[in-house]
Amino acid sequence: MAESSQSTPPSRLAQGLLLYTLGLLVLATLDTLTKVLTVSHHYPVPVVAWARYTLQLFLLLAVVTPRMGTQVFRPSRPFPVLVRSLSLVFATLFLGLALQRMPLAESIALVFTAPLMVVVLAARFLKEPISLLQVLLALVGFVGVVLIARPTGNLDLLGVLFALLCAVSTAVYQLLSRSLSQEGPVKLLVHSAWVGSLIFGVMALFNWGGSPLTPTTLMLFLGLGLCAGLGHFLFTLGFQFAPASIMAPLSYLQLLFEGIFGFLVFHHLPDALALTGMGVITLSGVGMAVLGQRAGKWRGKSP
Repeated sequence: MAESSQSTPPSRLAQGLLLYTLGLLVLATLDTLTKVLTVSHHYPVPVVAWARYTLQLFLLLAVVTPRMGTQVFRPSRPFPVLVRSLSLVFATLFLGLALQRMPLAESIALVFTAPLMVVVLAARFLKEPISLLQVLLALVGFVGVVLIARPTGNLDLLGVLFALLCAVSTAVYQLLSRSLSQEGPVKLLVHSAWVGSLIFGVMALFNWGGSPLTPTTLMLFLGLGLCAGLGHFLFTLGFQFAPASIMAPLSYLQLLFEGIFGFLVFHHLPDALALTGMGVITLSGVGMAVLGQRAGKWRGKSP
């Protein structure tokens, strides 16, 4: 059971928040590298995703196999674990397709509607309690989606659709992650990596292309695997130092990182209405996280 925020020493809490923030920065870097490879170097999304998952798999196995052996491949609930991995594969595919057509910040802002979906879906499928205020916050969050994806916003409508499909896939992934928490993060990470490597490897055979491989593009591909593995490792480590309820609002810092990288690398700055939409989604998500934390305390459970 996770430590409550009251029982967590300030030094451990600070370590957890730092690790989690670094994880967000690494994942924002991962998204930036994906966009650079798919847009600037014209590599198909399946090829980029295959490289990411394959390198991530090798890194994970090198770290965990000596300690866990073949046990890491034997979850107690194989089918739900497989479905969870497939939902992450779909999320990766849809995000890559969205990043091909839209700027970083707008794409990730739409994907960040997933936590709002999770609260609503968890009430339906996991029987978690939900308040009227949480429902209203979810509706407010989707107002932010309208502000970003409005018809006059000059965004690619297919890109918007892909980003929202990524959000749906991510919501399913997060719901299954909750119900499969007893499997342990290492097993779940390894299964996601081998399933993604296998599926995107098959897709890559029929979608091979892009610019010739150079030392620069090779380093970019290596960076994908490193960022994917390191980002999830930092998340896992961070949760060992601080409770999830404290971390959740912090996750919206990734929107800030994505916006900075989008400006520095692609010279894109969202317009005023899009920035307003991002702010609305962020405030809604933070409000959801705070309400969830308080609900956990009211029920006498550690968050």
